[in-house]
Order: sequence, then C-alpha cells, then structure tokens
Amino acid sequence: MIIANYGKGGVGKSTTTSNLAVAMARLGKKVLQIGCDPKSDSTFTIAGRMIPTVVEILDKHNYHYESIEPEDLVFPGYAGVHVVETGGPPAGSGCGGYVVGETVKLLETLNLLNKYDVIFFDVLGDVVCGGFAAPLQYADLACVVSSNDFDALFAANRICDSVVEKNMSGYNVKLAGVIGNRCDQQDLLQTFCKHTGAPLIGVVPRAEDVRKSRVKGYTLFELEEMGEPVEELTAEFLKMAQYLLNDPPA
Repeated sequence: MIIANYGKGGVGKSTTTSNLAVAMARLGKKVLQIGCDPKSDSTFTIAGRMIPTVVEILDKHNYHYESIEPEDLVFPGYAGVHVVETGGPPAGSGCGGYVVGETVKLLETLNLLNKYDVIFFDVLGDVVCGGFAAPLQYADLACVVSSNDFDALFAANRICDSVVEKNMSGYNVKLAGVIGNRCDQQDLLQTFCKHTGAPLIGVVPRAEDVRKSRVKGYTLFELEEMGEPVEELTAEFLKMAQYLLNDPPA
C-alpha cells in the first residue's frame, strides 16, 4: 500500500506522517517513509539525524543512476522504519517538484516500491505542480492533514482537487480522508468533511507533548518508551494506522 500525505506547510504533516509510519511498524508492517520537501526534515525523528538526500547522492555519483545502490539512499530508523529524503535545490535556484519526480523514478528503477508493505510519501502541500503531484500517480490512497482553520482547509480543498484530477486521468489513487492535527476544535473540519464526503480519519489535539517530541527529535512512540505519558496520542495514531490498513472506503 502506498499512501501520499499532503497538507498545508506548517500544519504538522511530517510529525503526523512519522508517527503513522511507526504505528504501521508497530502493527507488524515493513514501512518506508519518503520525505518530499527541500527542507529534508521529514524523517529525522525516525532516523535520529538528518540523512543524506537524493540530490546529494545523485551529485556524489555525477548523476549516474546506474551507480546508485538502494543502501545509498535508504536508511534504517526507529522501529525498523526505513527512510528516504528527496532534498531539493538551493532556495530560488530550481524546482523541488522536479526532484520529487526524479526520486520516484529512481526508487522505481531500483525496484524499491515493491519491497515494503506500506510506503508513505510526505509531500509539500502548498503547491500542486506536476513534480509534487507525482506521488499521486503511484499512491493507492491520499490523506490530507489539516488543522481546524480556514487557510489549512483552503489548501486541503486544492489537494482534494488534485486527487480527483489524477483519478480522472486514469491513476488509481483515491482520497482516504482527512487527518485533523493541532485541533482544539473540530467544527470547520467536520463541515469540510461533510461537504466533500471525505471521512475524518482521526484527530490529534494541540498538545505540548507533540511539539516536545519534534523538538527532542523523537516520535511519540519513542517518548512513550522513555516513560512520557503520551499513551492517548500514540493510541490515536495506532487507530488511524489500523483504519488505513483495513481497505477503507475512499
């Protein structure tokens, strides 16, 4: 199963994706998380460090794709989750979406897309250009991460349009639903889901423990192992992971 997670920048998409990836691993799945943002900060809470990016690896090998081995770009992390970071060009000097598209091609060439039970694409969601939309061509499901505010839902609506467009263009991707994050309330989320027909997969409250986990460089599950009282939060991610694994109506 390939799942593409989208959402407005700053909504907590990478934190959500990382905890979902670990939740899937806890449920016995072999998981790969692919960070698709030039900031390259999607996977550091799983890897425990900032890993080399696809851009850096390609540059090291003078863009000779045939010289690249899977272990050059795929790194093991917490709970057995494997991670990849696409990286991107320096600010203002190129197209990050192009890098995402090239990363997908490289993973396909190395036959890595068939090596895992679950693959997450964590995708920059403020834009819907061809490169950043490339994961939708491979995904089975798309999830939209959104907070309970207008700007995040405005971006969510554009992302939903992109999923529909890809589906109507002959790709198999379907909208699994919306994941609420940093939510003190749910009224706008509930209204959005009602009008779009998209299920509200789960809701993560605005919690200091979530912010703390990101700052410390850990997933919530690792904090739980350290004795932090985050059981309600990890239980929500396990619930969402199980929902996605159960062939949800999309």
